[in-house]
Formats: sequence, structure tokens, C-alpha cells
Amino acid sequence: MRYLLDTHVWLWMLSNPAALGERARTVIEDRTNELLLSAASSWEIAIKNAIGRLPLPSPPAQFVPDRMSRTGVIGLPVEHAHALRVATLPAHHRDPFDRLLVAQAQVLGMALITADEKFAPYEIQLVPAGRRTL
Repeated sequence: MRYLLDTHVWLWMLSNPAALGERARTVIEDRTNELLLSAASSWEIAIKNAIGRLPLPSPPAQFVPDRMSRTGVIGLPVEHAHALRVATLPAHHRDPFDRLLVAQAQVLGMALITADEKFAPYEIQLVPAGRRTL
């Protein structure tokens, strides 16, 4: 099965796997599953690193592809259909990165692995990533 990783989930995989709950760990560790990281997450990482909110051991342009390769995570490009789907989403919240992830999950029929409760009102399948359930 294919799963879309929320940005923080991918970062937890790298730096704090203990933050992941049992269900997320089970999905992530199952090598028959495909894990995808959206280009929107790379965009978010790059912006947060540039403004000093996300320190990284190397520049995002090196860090992200290197760690994706190491973890076997597949890149998911942002397509026009994904971007345009955002216009049809209810305004449950305004975060542009999260809204794009919701749109991608809907268009591609993928579950989103996240610990963020803001996703619960959207019509997508969620896999809770944190120790608490969504």
C-alpha cells in the first residue's frame, strides 16, 4: 500500500523515532508499503530552515534527497490536479502545506500518516503517527 508522510512524521523517522506511535511504526517498518514524501514537504522544510525554525545538519537541497534515499522514501511531485484540488477543500484550517497534502491524499487515494489533529475533519484516510490517536 502507498502512504503519504506528513512532514513532521518524516522528520521524526530521522531524528526521533520514539515519537512515533505503534500503528505508524508498523506501517513504516512494513517494507511492502511505499512511503511517499510530497514536494510540498520539501518546500516546507526549505522555508523553515531558511527562517531558522528548522536547523539541519546540511542544506535542505542535500539533506532531503540524501535522507529520502537512506529511508527508502519516494518523492511525490506536486501536480496541477493536486494544487487545483485545494480550491475544493473546506476551510478547516489555512496551512498551505497541510492543505496540499490533503489534496494529494484525496486525488491519489492514499492514507496520510500524521500526528496532526487538524486533518481529522477532511475526507481522507489517516494513520495516527503519535502516541495519541487522532
